[in-house]
Amino acid sequence: MTPTVLIADDDRSIRTVLTQALGRSGYQVRTTGNAATLWRWVEDGEGDLVITDVMMPDENGLDLIPRIRRVRPDLRVVVMSAQSTLMTAVKATQRGAFEYLPKPFDLRELLAVVARALASPTAAGDQPPPEPRDADERLPLIGRSAAMQEIYRTVARLTTTDLTVMINGESGTGKELVARALHDYGRRRGGPFVAINMAAIPRELIESELFGHERGAFTGATSRNQGRFEQAAGGTLFLDEIGDMPQEAQTRLLRVLQEGEFTAVGGRQPVRANVRIIAATHRDLRAAIRQGLFREDLFYRLNVVPIRLPPLRERVEDIPLLARHFLDKARADGLPFKSLDSGAVDRLRAYRWPGNVRELENLMRRLAALHAEETISADALDRELTETVMTVEDAGGETAEPLARAMERHIRQFLAAHEEGLVGNDIYDRVIAEVERPLIQLTLLATRGNQIKAAAMLGLNRNTLRKKIRDLEVPVVRGVA
Repeated sequence: MTPTVLIADDDRSIRTVLTQALGRSGYQVRTTGNAATLWRWVEDGEGDLVITDVMMPDENGLDLIPRIRRVRPDLRVVVMSAQSTLMTAVKATQRGAFEYLPKPFDLRELLAVVARALASPTAAGDQPPPEPRDADERLPLIGRSAAMQEIYRTVARLTTTDLTVMINGESGTGKELVARALHDYGRRRGGPFVAINMAAIPRELIESELFGHERGAFTGATSRNQGRFEQAAGGTLFLDEIGDMPQEAQTRLLRVLQEGEFTAVGGRQPVRANVRIIAATHRDLRAAIRQGLFREDLFYRLNVVPIRLPPLRERVEDIPLLARHFLDKARADGLPFKSLDSGAVDRLRAYRWPGNVRELENLMRRLAALHAEETISADALDRELTETVMTVEDAGGETAEPLARAMERHIRQFLAAHEEGLVGNDIYDRVIAEVERPLIQLTLLATRGNQIKAAAMLGLNRNTLRKKIRDLEVPVVRGVA
């Protein structure tokens, strides 16, 4: 018999396009613009596949899915939506949709999904999934580009599994946000989310940090200490910058992944590892394998499901949405309201963003805090991007040319002023103050006023930072003390 596809969408043009495309492919099609009619067809036993929009005049299409699964668990449901956010993809997947397609969709892809759904057998005893708890409506990831839509769909599928995930992307692309989304909307969301940055832990302490140690295991080990694997039991362990893990620790991690258990440093009793592993790196691990810096067998254990996060320059269409979001966040944190004019938006699109989304967020917060006008112009943005923004070109900390040019100009001004007798013999202190004050102020903005985090980022003692804030008269940032 010819399969019948039931379509519910309040957009007449969408219904027409789908009717024509599916009809040409040999399917029978019935269409409606509301959820009530679709539900009546389902209850009457009609149709072999449902394609439904999310936003309809009488009911949200996502709310229909659990009801359809209860009365007809063998009826596949494909969801399409112009609200192409991570939350839409997650809700569709967790409520039992066969597939989620963001609008506008590719007709060839939709036809492939239809064919796959109709050919996919229902597993014996397949039951509707339990109602998921209400998901947090805050958007952990933002963007409507095709690249981000694919990430949303991948993350949504992975929330129903415990598969190991490897996230690859440049610094500032949001790797930890993806890891947290996988945890927060996944099966282990009731457990802890524990993160460890391999690049921030001394080599000799990594094994103790990961697996814990027994009392007396080494000098200074005065008591038993839980490692991150134990702390994350029942939840997710996020191994950030896995490419910086020393090889001896790589060997131990590989054994944990193979055997499912570990032993604390200095211990003898194995402990069962009950965690989901998510790893992340900005490095090319395949190149590291060729250089003998990373174990190939560990790479394949971690790279079960790879996710690549695109740099911001590859999804420029998302920049206005991200900029508006960060300005709104800054306003919610007590900073003045700011908006961007069209020229400023164009300037944001043209910039290369070496620091990616993190750099964009810091720039928006800085403009919200320091820009005098309510509307940010292209000229104001140019001044920030060419004179103030400091980009790091490599891990060694070499700064980009715009900062060097700006400092040279300031130093020459001080020297000329000294020649004219306008300033005294304190040029050193004046130049240092020119750098220290904005450096501390911008770091506090980046940490939302958290002086402990700011001191750690700057490599300063917290009391030293407090003294500099006082001596340099750095404005207090609202947030965490």
